[in-house]
Amino acid sequence: MDLTGTSPADERGRYRPAERADGADAVLPRVPLVVATTLRPEGITGVHTHFTQLLAHLAGTSPGATLLTPFSWGGPLRVPVFGLRFAVDRVSPAAGVAWYRAGHEAFLRRALRRFLRSHGDCVVYAQCPLSARAALRERLGPHQRVVLAVHFRVSQADEWADKGLVPRDGRVFRGIRDLERAVLPRVDGLVYVSRWAREAVLDWLPEAAAVPSAVVDNFVTPHEPATPPGPLGDLVTVGNLETVKNHRYLLEVLAAAGARGRRVTLDVYGEGPERADLERRARQLGVADLVRWNGFRRDVRDRLPGYRLYVHASYSESSSLAIMEAMAAGLPVVAGDTGPLTELFDDGVEGRLWPLDDAAAAADVLLGLLDDGPARERAAQAARDRFARDFTAAAVAPRLLDFVLGVPARGR
Repeated sequence: MDLTGTSPADERGRYRPAERADGADAVLPRVPLVVATTLRPEGITGVHTHFTQLLAHLAGTSPGATLLTPFSWGGPLRVPVFGLRFAVDRVSPAAGVAWYRAGHEAFLRRALRRFLRSHGDCVVYAQCPLSARAALRERLGPHQRVVLAVHFRVSQADEWADKGLVPRDGRVFRGIRDLERAVLPRVDGLVYVSRWAREAVLDWLPEAAAVPSAVVDNFVTPHEPATPPGPLGDLVTVGNLETVKNHRYLLEVLAAAGARGRRVTLDVYGEGPERADLERRARQLGVADLVRWNGFRRDVRDRLPGYRLYVHASYSESSSLAIMEAMAAGLPVVAGDTGPLTELFDDGVEGRLWPLDDAAAAADVLLGLLDDGPARERAAQAARDRFARDFTAAAVAPRLLDFVLGVPARGR
C-alpha cells in the first residue's frame, strides 16, 4: 500500500484525500505550515521546484506558510562558516560534504528554534532528513509535527556517492545512512513523490513502513509563454550535467541517428561538473554541431514548446519534474524504463520508452516518432491531457496538504 494509517490510495496508487461519511471532502483544521530545507531559498533543483510551487499555491492563504533555510538566520556569520567548505573541499571532498551538512543543519536549527519557540501547533514540512532531524531536535513537543518529503533516490548517501564526492561505504556515506536510519522512523509522516521512491527506501530501511505515509506526485503550475517561440530544434532535455543524468548516452543516440544519414539536433539546458567531458565526447562522436549547451536559463518553460520531442536518459530518479514540465508544454516524452518514470507517462500514449543500453535501438525509437507526424501529435495531446489531470498544482497540492496537515502526531 502507498499509505499507512491514513486515507486510501487511488487506482494509480497515489494518495487521495480523506472523505466524510456524506461523501464530501474532509475539512482539516489549518495550522501554520513551515517548509524547512538546508538548500538556498532559490535554485534549479527539483526540490526547489517542489517547495516553491507549494508556497506559490499557498500564497495569500491563512494562516499561510513560512520558508526556513540556513540563510534565515546568522547574517554575516554565514559567510565564513559556509565559505570554509571550499577550502575543505581541496583537501577532501568527503570532508567538504560533511562540513556543508553540519554547517547548514546548525544554521537551520537556529532558524527553526526561533520560529518554533514563538508558535504553538504547527507542521514542519522538511525537505530532507537533515532538515527533519533539525526540526525534531528543536520542536517543543508532538503538537509541532514533522513530515518529511522523500525527494532522494534510495538514500542521500547514494546521491553524494553518485556525484563522486563521497566514497561509497566510507565514513561520511555511513554517517548519512545512520542519520536516515535514526530520523525516518521518528517523523510523524513521510511523503514519497513516487511508488518507486517508497519501495527504494523500504528496501534498505523497512522500519520506515511503520510511519504514516503517502505517495503524492510532484506538481507544477500550468505555464503559457507570453510569446510562443518559433521552432528551436528537434530534441530538448533539461537537467544538471551529472553522471546519473546520462547525457553522454544522448550524444551516442545522435551519433547512431547520424549513421543512418539523419541530422537530429539537441538542446541541453543545465549546468554541472560533466559539461567539459560532454562537450569533448560530442566532438569525438562528430555531433558537436548538433548540440547546443544552453546552461541554466530561467525561461526554459517559455522555450519548451519550440521543440518536437523531450528526451530523457537518466538512469536513477525519484521522480522527474522536467518530464512533467515537458508534458505541460505538449511535448511527447522519450525516456528509459527506469525508476518511477513509467509512473509519469505510458509507452505509446504520451511518448515512447527507449533502451538505455543500445544507442542504435534507441535511435530507431526516436526516428520512428519524429517521422510519424500523426503519432507525434496524438502523443502531444495525450501529454497535455495527462499533465492537466495528474500533475497541476490545482490537482495535486490539495492532496499533499490534506496529508501533511492532517497526519496525526505520533507522540515521540
